[in-house]
Amino acid sequence: MAEVVRNKRVVLRNYVTGFPKESDMEIVEGTITLKVPEGSKEVLLKNLYLSCDPFMRNLMNKPQGTETSSGLNYTSGSAIGGFGVSKVIDSGSPDYKYGDLVWGLTKWEEYSLVPSSQIISKIQHTDGVPLSYYTGILGMPGVTAYAGLFEVGSLQKGERVFVSAASGAVDLLKNKFGFDEGFNYKEEPDLNAALKRYFPEGIDVYFENVGGKTLDAVLLNMRVQGRIPACGMISQYNLTQPEGVTNLANIVYKKIRMQGFHFFDYVNLYPKFLEFVLSHLKEGKIVYVEDIAEGLENGPAALVGLFSGRNFGKQVLLVAPE
Repeated sequence: MAEVVRNKRVVLRNYVTGFPKESDMEIVEGTITLKVPEGSKEVLLKNLYLSCDPFMRNLMNKPQGTETSSGLNYTSGSAIGGFGVSKVIDSGSPDYKYGDLVWGLTKWEEYSLVPSSQIISKIQHTDGVPLSYYTGILGMPGVTAYAGLFEVGSLQKGERVFVSAASGAVDLLKNKFGFDEGFNYKEEPDLNAALKRYFPEGIDVYFENVGGKTLDAVLLNMRVQGRIPACGMISQYNLTQPEGVTNLANIVYKKIRMQGFHFFDYVNLYPKFLEFVLSHLKEGKIVYVEDIAEGLENGPAALVGLFSGRNFGKQVLLVAPE
């Protein structure tokens, strides 16, 4: 007989309007059989670390049945989902076996039965690298940054880069993470003037996460043939009437290329990306900070905290010890 164990889950109560609150989620306990059903190609995972990501908020706003680029589809009364690091407990797929460490899409619960197609990669490199890094710098967020800068943004050595929503105190960005400059947009009454101060020669690559007034000011400060990889527009997500962008003519005048993209467009680059980033991490050329909350019961607070800036570093949820 296959073992039956408790399975604690973070469940979405109802679809939300705007940013989620802790009360929009609840902790539910059930049971799960630690065996993949006969004939199934699914994989049974024990979740170790879960990633708290802004895109999860969008899924909480989706009407039932709406598909997303990730393939995730939240329904009220069911466990929410996202990226995570897991250990294979049982597998109906020949690609995975008991004990394999993997990262990919999973549910916010202790154990998840998922299609093998939701697993992005096995984790082969654990020497000197915490497993939790595969929820962030070595996972989806890292690949997104890499693809945005080097594939979409065509970044070249010596070019000037502006990243909106870099997140963190200005002294932290400069003294710990090594940015040349940084500023708090809330303290800048004139974004155009601030950008001219920090980029007197203009911006070559703007990594777009915000949209709205920030994008409008950036367009005035882009260099000729600048590139804008667009990853998000967080300033617009809760507006009933999105803000207009008045400086779009600069895209024509300055021959600017602006392109939206998703992580899943560049999954095929993962081996190349991993080689690049692992070497930089081990040489100390990339500084990475995590904020780890422990236990599924603290998951709702950790996720909601993203939208008020409570986290210091990449927000991760520890579900089970390694």
